[in-house]
This record gives sequence, C-alpha cells and structure tokens, in this order.
Amino acid sequence: MNRDFGRVAVLLGGSSAEREISLMSGNAVLAALKRSGVDAHGFDPAERPLWALKEEGFARVFIALHGRGGEDGTVQGALELMQIPYTGSGVMASALCMDKWRTKLVWHAEHLPTPAWHILRADSDWNAVADELGLPIFVKPAREGSSVGATKVTRAADLRAAYAAAVKHDPLVIAEQFIAGEELTAAFLGKQALPLVRIVAPGGNYDWQNKYFSDATQYFCPSGLPESAEETIQDLVMEASQLLGCRGWGRADLIMDDKGKPWLLEMNTSPGMTGHSLVPMAARAVGIDFESLCVKILEQAALG
Repeated sequence: MNRDFGRVAVLLGGSSAEREISLMSGNAVLAALKRSGVDAHGFDPAERPLWALKEEGFARVFIALHGRGGEDGTVQGALELMQIPYTGSGVMASALCMDKWRTKLVWHAEHLPTPAWHILRADSDWNAVADELGLPIFVKPAREGSSVGATKVTRAADLRAAYAAAVKHDPLVIAEQFIAGEELTAAFLGKQALPLVRIVAPGGNYDWQNKYFSDATQYFCPSGLPESAEETIQDLVMEASQLLGCRGWGRADLIMDDKGKPWLLEMNTSPGMTGHSLVPMAARAVGIDFESLCVKILEQAALG
C-alpha cells in the first residue's frame, strides 16, 4: 500500500535538551509511517542543514522535534519559507505555547483557570515570592519541556537554588503556584478531543525519569472521572488550544484540585510519541492505533 503523501521527512533529534526523547519519538513515528506505506525518511536538523529538505524534494514534514529549535516556531518558520507543509501548530502558536509565561498570560486574560505565577530574577525577594504563591512552588524554565530544569520547592530558602538550576536552561524562569490534586493530560486530534489520561506518578513526582523511563508511573485511560467532568475538561482544553491558535494535534497538561476544578498548566504542540507517551494512549482508547494516529497527524500537515 502506497500512501500518496509524496516524499515525507520525519524531523527528529535536533539540538534541544530534549534530543534524546525526540529521537525516541521520531524513530517510532518513522517506523509507523513506513509500515503504513508512506515514503518516509528520518531527518535530523542537528546533523543536516534544513534547506536540504527543499533540495531533496520532500513534499511534507512530520515534526517529531521537542523543545527549542523544533517546537518553538523556528523550524515552522523555515518550513513556511520553503513552502513545505508540516504537522502541528503554525509559527505563532508554536512560539507561544513553548513559552509557559506568555501562554499563561493569554489564558489569564480570557479568564481560563491557570495557577498563579511569578517571574523570577537573580535579585527576586524569595520570601515575598513564597508568601505570594504559598508553598510548595514549582520553579521551571519558561521555555523548556519534559521537566527539564524544574524543581519542586518546599522552603523559601531553596528558591534561590531552584532558580539557579532553571536559569541554566533559560534566562526566563517562572515560579508557579502548586495545586494539589489529580494529574491529567488532554490530547486533541484536529477538532476531536481525545479521552483524558489520569497520571499517578511515584510520590506524585512526574519528572523526566518517571515520564519516560519508569514503569512505576500509572496511567488510567479511561480516566475514571465522571463523564460530565471529563467533558467539561475536554471543552476547556479545546477552548484553551483555540485561544493559542493551535492546529492539527496537541496535548494540554492539567491538575484537577480536590474540589474538582481543573487548572491548565501548559500546552504541548509537538507531544511525545514514545512507548510511554500519552497521545497514543488516548488515541487507542477510541480505536486509533499508533500507525493510524501517525497517518492522521500527517494528513493534517499544512502551511499558514
């Protein structure tokens, strides 16, 4: 079976802090597309100049890059200039969603629920930040993913060290109010909201290790939430994604507090596609296997 997409490049690897995960995602996508009859080829922008995509006649691109340089609008802009359709969100939405601070500004302006935050600087008043947000606090680089450089702080005295760890990855560092509750993720495919996934990580610590390499993290899909609550959260995520200008596919991360209120944490425009990834898990719950998911994402490749 030959899929009529023309020559397809799967962008994988790259030079961000999430290179290792991108290689895992990209190779899984590449294998799935090949099994589906797509003329797909791996392409690592860290090893080859991006303009080779045009020179080598690629007709479409599946972006499986994570983090800066691949998920932040830069690659999307280059593909726009080369007029090569690509998967996922466009330049503006990609750049906006990569920046957790500006994402929260948009949601906050439209009265969508997102935890309170504070931008940290080297001369921040750490005690004032702790008083404002309460403890614990999550400190993280504003433009990284996969928990890179993130720290959960339980004492005001530890905020300086958490800032120092985060600023190594990004000069823009955000401190975010901690919301206790159920960790959820909500994916969408086109205009379809996929089932929620409820995540139970060891000790409530859903970090790099527990996201990608631990079998101790538990995932529940169906989530076990009441149908009405699930639908409310799905509607919220679709509204949140539309406000940011997202398209194609994506995934929002949320916390549902003990009163049943959902809080938006961040939006991912190029989610993971590894063996531990959440979008494939949600898709399977509605009968979409991994190969079909990859093809459906590729079908929505676009410009503009």
